[in-house]
Amino acid sequence: MSEKPQWLIREDAGVPVLVALALRQALGIRVPADLPSLRDLPVRAHDAIEATPEIERQWLDYWDMTVEPRAHPSGVPLELIDGFDTLVALPASGAAELTAAIAPHAASSLQYARAAHDRYVSSVKSHTGGDSYRAYASAIAEFEREVGRRAHSFELNVQVLPFSQRGIWWIGALTVAVTDGLRRDIVAFDGAIRPIIGELA
Repeated sequence: MSEKPQWLIREDAGVPVLVALALRQALGIRVPADLPSLRDLPVRAHDAIEATPEIERQWLDYWDMTVEPRAHPSGVPLELIDGFDTLVALPASGAAELTAAIAPHAASSLQYARAAHDRYVSSVKSHTGGDSYRAYASAIAEFEREVGRRAHSFELNVQVLPFSQRGIWWIGALTVAVTDGLRRDIVAFDGAIRPIIGELA
């Protein structure tokens, strides 16, 4: 008898991911180009000095390691960066420019990230338990009806983030970011997550 397919969906508003995005905004980093800015956090003025290509490259490497650390291991040892507790670790060599650039933004980015994470946790607790599971189970059941077969086993990480634009974006091979407002809209979220599940299942 064949094994029943398994699916694993993890949902969070990860503090390390929020810190990385807050630093992106503070430094004026424009990549990934399709990701919007975070709400309630100053956006750099258009006349501010742009982040250098080297800082952008180093930040992108740090972003990939933060979003999907198992898929993007560092080729060199990592060092914790002062001021960020255990939330930011950068390569011991090859990230000097980024390390220097983020230092002045430690306190503000940590404060923002922790507050945003706390809001997410409160919103989850304010709904009855199981709502999160039901949202995904419903989308998977609908997918199975559409294609006429069981969903294959898959893994998906969902980061619920306070972006200034409503939507859903791939931010890793197995990770999407969804705006918190869209996540709370049951009907709209169901429609948005279904194509994502279709790609994986």
